[in-house]
Formats: sequence, structure tokens, C-alpha cells
Amino acid sequence: MEQYKLFDAEYKFVNLIWENEPINSTELVKLSLDKLGWKKSTTYTVLRKLCERGILKNEDATVSAIIKKEDAQKYESQTLIKKAFDGSLPQFLTAFLGERKITEKEAEELKRIIEEATK
Repeated sequence: MEQYKLFDAEYKFVNLIWENEPINSTELVKLSLDKLGWKKSTTYTVLRKLCERGILKNEDATVSAIIKKEDAQKYESQTLIKKAFDGSLPQFLTAFLGERKITEKEAEELKRIIEEATK
């Protein structure tokens, strides 16, 4: 699971790829400049490192993700709950919601997710 750890800048970069994959590496350089303010050298350095870690692949100048966005999100959320809330999902939800009210639709979706998880 540790392979799913992405630092903030890496996550933003990989997110560009998830949203546009497969993407030509030249287009990725342009997108990284536009969205992240990165120079070509920075883009290729981060791309190479993420390929070495098995997160992305660059074949024939076409970049795509090896790991799914959902897997990275799952890892990040589990890590956050363990670190900040001693692994307690109810504590996390209480802190996350705070004074915020959720819609009926959101409540129904949360109930469905909980029911699926307890089966």
C-alpha cells in the first residue's frame, strides 16, 4: 500500500493524468505548465520518479496511470483516519461534519455505504 503514497505536488500532477489519460508527454508538459506552473524539466523529473515507483507509465511518449485514483484516495483517507483520529471513523465523521448539515441525498448515500460495509 505504501506505493500509493503521493505527496501534494505529486497528487496534483497524477490528478492531471487521471483526468486526461492517456496523454501525450508533450501535452502533459503544456498542461503541467498551465495548471501547476511547472517547467518542462520539473514535469519530466516528477514523471520519471513516479514511473520508477510504479505509479505511472510512459510508453512511446504516452503517459497513463498504473494505479487507480480510487486506490490512492483509499490509501490517503485510511492514513489520515489512523494518524489523526486513532483509526476511529465516527471521530473522523464528527470532526469532518462539524456544524455542517448534510442533504437528505448525502445521508441516504452514507447509509447505503454503511450497510454495504457491514454485510
